[in-house]
Amino acid sequence: MGHDLLHGLIDEDRARSRFRVHRRSLTDPDILALEQTRIFDRCWLYLGHESELAEPGSFVARTINHRPLIFLRDAEGRIRAFFNVCPHRGALVCRERAGKSKSFQCAYHGWTFSNAGKLIGQPGKEAYPEGFNADGAYDLPEVPRLESCHGFVFVCFDPAAESLDDYLGGAKFYLELIALQGALGMEVVGGTQEYSARANWKLLLENSADGYHAATAHASYFDYLKERDGGHQAAKGNPFNKSFGQVLRLGNGHTVAESQGAIPWGRPVARWVPGWGEEAQAEIAAIRRELEERLGPEKAEMVAERDYNMLIFPNLAVLNIMAVTVRTFYPVTPDYFEVRAWTLAPREEAEALKDRRLRNFLEFLGPGGFATPDDVEMLELCQQGYRCQIGAPWNDLSRGMSHEDEHAAKQDELQMRTFWRQWYDMLAAERRVSFKLAG
Repeated sequence: MGHDLLHGLIDEDRARSRFRVHRRSLTDPDILALEQTRIFDRCWLYLGHESELAEPGSFVARTINHRPLIFLRDAEGRIRAFFNVCPHRGALVCRERAGKSKSFQCAYHGWTFSNAGKLIGQPGKEAYPEGFNADGAYDLPEVPRLESCHGFVFVCFDPAAESLDDYLGGAKFYLELIALQGALGMEVVGGTQEYSARANWKLLLENSADGYHAATAHASYFDYLKERDGGHQAAKGNPFNKSFGQVLRLGNGHTVAESQGAIPWGRPVARWVPGWGEEAQAEIAAIRRELEERLGPEKAEMVAERDYNMLIFPNLAVLNIMAVTVRTFYPVTPDYFEVRAWTLAPREEAEALKDRRLRNFLEFLGPGGFATPDDVEMLELCQQGYRCQIGAPWNDLSRGMSHEDEHAAKQDELQMRTFWRQWYDMLAAERRVSFKLAG
């Protein structure tokens, strides 16, 4: 069924430097069903950041690919993830979005579980045979795989999947650059941003990597920066500055589009712009000095000056630009997806600096900022246009294909082609994920 469904979806002609994707891949519910089993059930998926679980007993209830999970730090301080379902009759065990608790009680029949997932309370226990849960079959079921990298926690529903370290490949380097922004590590600031769009989820993946839509779709933002900062480019006069832009493949469908120099917005770590005022200039300079003392000039330059949009296959975008934005997006239907986004800051950052960082995040990347409403509108316009695929069936992603093996510029579409190649290869692979049932 899979190969017949996928036939003709990708038109890659290297001799003609042409790469096209059939728009049926963005509208067909059978393709979405295949994505669920062959991509989302097999890949490592971002669950959350360690800082969201500040103390033992902290928990967050979060749905990952339609599956409700409890993301928590148990009484011993270990980070874990359980399926949010009672082994008894299947009701949700945790109904709060976040909090701190030593235990969770199912509201249906009162079964109680410790924050290590152990069944510790069972009304009418005397009616069950002795040793009823000796094998742990009625403990909270734990997610098959959970691993972390530089504070970023991922889950995988495939017990046979490769390690997170191997899966991330070259993406680990860029996650480290984020973690190094803070001497004491990073933490989520301002909670979770949530929004949705009436479009296919893969369009936001493409949009998060698109290096050249900003000039037209976000022209108002650049006009705002010009008016606020007088055309200032924060990189001018930086003795470490090396102006460049490029796209790199990081393995397993992951890519990064990075740039440095001649960038109009500021960075809380650590690139000043006039709109922040003279007082902020001294604060930013102090942050830069701390980075250089802690990391050395070369690494400090990369942490402070390097802007990048990184895509971790299949649905994680890490945007380290005017602020650090972590964004996931999951399909609900072929033409509707939901987004969660967070911004990160150094743990030791002063409240005034965190406020500046949060405003820097919200004014462009927040749900009400300059960029996000424009992006949602553009993606929804695309989805409406796909109703015309009987006469216009293809999306073209050929830009830069003629030289992609030599040097990919930030304005090219290599990152989109890399995603689609990985997407097709995974959908064409027929191995199914099998769960080993307890008991």
